[in-house]
Amino acid sequence: MAEMIDLSLFVQHREDGAVFVELAVDGITGPDAIHEIEGGLERIDGVLDARLNYTNHRVKVAWKADQLDPAIFLTTLKDLGYRAYPHIVRSEEEAEARKEKWLLRCLGIAGFASMNIMLLSISVWAGNASEMSIETRDMFHWISALIALPTIGYAGQPFFRSAFAALRERRLNMDVPIVVAIILAMVMSVYETLNHAQNAYFDSGVMLLFFLLCGRTLEQAMRRKTRAVAGNLAALKSETAYRLDENGQAVLVPVGALQPNDKILVRSGERVPVDGLVVQGTSQIDESMVTGETLPRNIETGATVYAGSSNYGGAITVQATAIGEDTLLDEIERLLEKASSSKSRYIQLADRVGSAYAPVIHTTALITLCIWLMLGASFHDAILTAVAVLIITCPCALALAVPVVQVVASGNMFRAGLLLNAGDAIERLAKVDTVVFDKTGTLTLPELQVANRNDIPADLLEIAARLAISSHHPLSAAVATEAKECQPYDQVEEIAGEGVRAIVNGQEARLGSYGFCGFSEADTHALLKDESISIVAIAYGAQRALLAIHQALRPDAVATLQALRKFGIHDIRIMSGDRPEAVRSIADKLGVADWHGSMKPADKIRAIEELQTKGASVLMVGDGLNDAPALAAASVSLSPISASNLAQVHADAVFLGDRLMPVFQALATARKARSLMRQNLGFALLYNLVAVPLAFLGHVTPLVAALAMSGSSLVVTLNGLRVRRQVGVGTKAQEAGTVKETLINGPLESSV
Repeated sequence: MAEMIDLSLFVQHREDGAVFVELAVDGITGPDAIHEIEGGLERIDGVLDARLNYTNHRVKVAWKADQLDPAIFLTTLKDLGYRAYPHIVRSEEEAEARKEKWLLRCLGIAGFASMNIMLLSISVWAGNASEMSIETRDMFHWISALIALPTIGYAGQPFFRSAFAALRERRLNMDVPIVVAIILAMVMSVYETLNHAQNAYFDSGVMLLFFLLCGRTLEQAMRRKTRAVAGNLAALKSETAYRLDENGQAVLVPVGALQPNDKILVRSGERVPVDGLVVQGTSQIDESMVTGETLPRNIETGATVYAGSSNYGGAITVQATAIGEDTLLDEIERLLEKASSSKSRYIQLADRVGSAYAPVIHTTALITLCIWLMLGASFHDAILTAVAVLIITCPCALALAVPVVQVVASGNMFRAGLLLNAGDAIERLAKVDTVVFDKTGTLTLPELQVANRNDIPADLLEIAARLAISSHHPLSAAVATEAKECQPYDQVEEIAGEGVRAIVNGQEARLGSYGFCGFSEADTHALLKDESISIVAIAYGAQRALLAIHQALRPDAVATLQALRKFGIHDIRIMSGDRPEAVRSIADKLGVADWHGSMKPADKIRAIEELQTKGASVLMVGDGLNDAPALAAASVSLSPISASNLAQVHADAVFLGDRLMPVFQALATARKARSLMRQNLGFALLYNLVAVPLAFLGHVTPLVAALAMSGSSLVVTLNGLRVRRQVGVGTKAQEAGTVKETLINGPLESSV
């Protein structure tokens, strides 16, 4: 249906008067796609240029306004074998990208400046050993100052802003001692230059700034990459709806463009995009994503439907309603606001260490200054020693200790099929001792499946599947997915409440209830022992069979829970809004003794808060609209890529595909990462215990202090890379293949 998308809603204007649109492209598997996609689009008459960003799989196509219909771009890409959707860059993603570019500029300027100042400093050191004239030495120092001072003023902004913001709030963070050290080093260097001293320390300040910016840029790159990938996946999932215009014509528009009172056509098999009232049509709605209840609800004109529900019956027209105080979304938003405010009080490890470490740095430098003055040293020598202490204790290694590990760990998680939404998620995942799973769409796959397909003759299953294509019943959707030839039979008759029938090769074929197909109630007893199963019957001539329909467990659900228990997490629970009998069936299969059904959002929050009150660190794994408040309330949370938008927004990470093992891999990677973070922080503190006494005794100049600080930064960086050897399940090739497959195919099969 790509050609029906109204691309005019996504067109943007360039400064040269041309217009362009950005498309997220699916199906790119290699660099050859760059030439194929760009060449195919540029051959269209009127196209000025087409540029594919291979990293995030987005293509920008520019053309002269009013010269062509942009819908041809989607058709062209489809003919080339690619699927594309219009992409709108979210404001958060734009902000992250702008910040990363700014940090890269700062890093580039600091790096360029430090290299040039170091060349000048080497000349001074050589000159001091060979009787360089004072005038020449001062000239080199002033050139260094002309390079260093503007560099510090511009490239130091990330730290200046952070430090001043902390001071305005009457607190200290790690950026405060950094700023103090840099400013004092610059002031001292200018003073030394004015007094024709042998040494100035412009190189120390700029080098310190460069290494600190390395850590800050790495951390920002991780955040930006995560947001970009998540935004691309969101675009590929086609968050659109069919809005009926004044003439009753259905036009595909972004969900974000819908307004109250708009009329939206929701066809069979599609998700309801908004809360609203049914103004035309009857159907059956699957609200498992919203309430957790797996049984469909019959709706007719006047019924209320919720965003995220699936329409498995006939086409309906829904009039969008404003969110009132009594709607489901409003209740969930109130719960979310309360739960999110509680989680936002979490302080990251680096900030906790920094808040305690910063006063120690300042106190140590001040004590150094006072003691040297008391021992009769000149103010010049005392302040020089204090600056050396301040630089050598400057938390450069601390600033790198956590970001380096986070970047490597997030890469590991991405290869395992996980996308992080929160920078502190790794630290909170490492503390987890209790895991709470939702059932529907989390432990189970989001779509219904035929459980006993292998027990049904292939030809009979094919007939059943092709009959199911013509049925509006929600259970038929599961049967229809088994069709090898996706073509319905001619003249299929649907009998309300019974099923469908048609003549196939001269014989009658029936699909529907067991009575409709000639079975007795006794024939169904064996299958109905499992309370999570529903039955669809097929009869064709003398052949008959019962199809067991259920939401299948994720293929590795049992293995994942076993891995969690071996990992030391024995408190595993299921909290679901589904019927208790359906939850019990899944819990028995997984060996989970603590389970609850028919839980409302407030019930889940209450249960999680009770666990946290007892000291538990709770991981919540859920996918539905009703799970979003619990995801926000939990200590940390994960959602599958098939989850509702609201659930994904409030989850700390999203995992791809049908596998549940990324939940275990997230915890394993996080614990390894936390261990390395602590090692790095421990090394940084040990380094200070050794270096500070040397600086205090006056044996370390500011330059040597800067070199020692750089060496400590290199050590914590190399140690952080060890997180790549984290505990995992499956080979790297298997993990990479799974991620590639889910990026290409998975999200497109799960429209949200």
